[in-house]
Amino acid sequence: MARRVRTVRDLDVWERRVLVRVDYNVPLKDGRVLDDTRIRASVDTIHWLLDQRARVILCTHLGRPKGQVREELRLGPVAAALSAIVGRSVRYVRDIIGPEAQEMARRLQPGEIGLLENVRFDPREEQNDPEFAAALAALAERYVNDAFGAAHRAHASVVGVAKQLPSAAGFLMEREVQALQRVLESVEQPFVVVLGGAKISDKIGVIENLLPRADALLLGGGMANTFLRAQGLETGRSLVEEDKVDEARRLLVAAAQRGVRVELPVDVVVAPALSAVNERRVVAVTAIPPEQAVYDIGPETVQRYASVIREARLLVWNGPMGVYEVPEFREGTRGVAEAVAACAGFTLVGGGDSVAALQELELADRVSHLSTGGGATLEFLEGRELPGVAILMEESR
Repeated sequence: MARRVRTVRDLDVWERRVLVRVDYNVPLKDGRVLDDTRIRASVDTIHWLLDQRARVILCTHLGRPKGQVREELRLGPVAAALSAIVGRSVRYVRDIIGPEAQEMARRLQPGEIGLLENVRFDPREEQNDPEFAAALAALAERYVNDAFGAAHRAHASVVGVAKQLPSAAGFLMEREVQALQRVLESVEQPFVVVLGGAKISDKIGVIENLLPRADALLLGGGMANTFLRAQGLETGRSLVEEDKVDEARRLLVAAAQRGVRVELPVDVVVAPALSAVNERRVVAVTAIPPEQAVYDIGPETVQRYASVIREARLLVWNGPMGVYEVPEFREGTRGVAEAVAACAGFTLVGGGDSVAALQELELADRVSHLSTGGGATLEFLEGRELPGVAILMEESR
């Protein structure tokens, strides 16, 4: 029997009060939302509920207030952004479970939207406190989780409420789970895994879980330096996790034993410092100067990686190939993004800079699935059970 996630289609929500956990953990500046991607990702579920004349009560976290009220992390700007996107007013209350929240929930009419205050202002949220979860559940009659990005957290608004109300996944959560299940359960080959980012420690679990399934592993970003060091190469002043060099060597041996093709950079972009962009140059990985550091993969590496990506029938990409926040060190990530967009197979991309590269190049619509999950995506790819997903799963024939 396969396992499927219960979806909002399985719930009777007609004119019901529905508490929807969304992931509106968006960047704010000067009282405005800088990037509304995560808000837009929830709109399908919200519109569907409104079409069912549901009374929609949204809850989310924002930032890491650590159980304290922080004015700069209030959700007023989020409510304004959501209102503009859905084209109707949003009743925002500066309260989570207290009298103001209860009054809003009671007065909400079919087809209206309310937004509770940042749930992490209350320390009981992250403690998964049962009384706090019960108070949240008391605001509604049904519960929908559409916050895949928080699904790896056993928090009250993610797990606690789901135990107390008829519950299901929203459409974003459903798409995320289905896409990631396809990666972990499919036999489509060649299966290519592209991993970047700063640290190997963030990706060890992913590599170990995907190695038995993968045909090729392409590595970039700062984490590739640790693998280069494991091969005995000098890396100058580059970021290297010295305590993970042996781990990198072990993974290379495990890949070889399984017949997995591992590609590491053959050329890189180096500079004396991150700020010395005018002194950057391309060198072979066997000739990294001792006083310089690696900040991107080189053009020959991009071509090699693109040739492997082109043949993939199933592909996962997570993490940039260089220091993406500095424009002069973006070319490797851009090259990989263009190759992934041109791949005819099923492509799943996660990680902020990987997604940003695709959006900047206007290639996002040429990828099969853009994951909004961040840490949740990585944990799913590691094969770990996510509390917020597990509680919504059921057996299906």
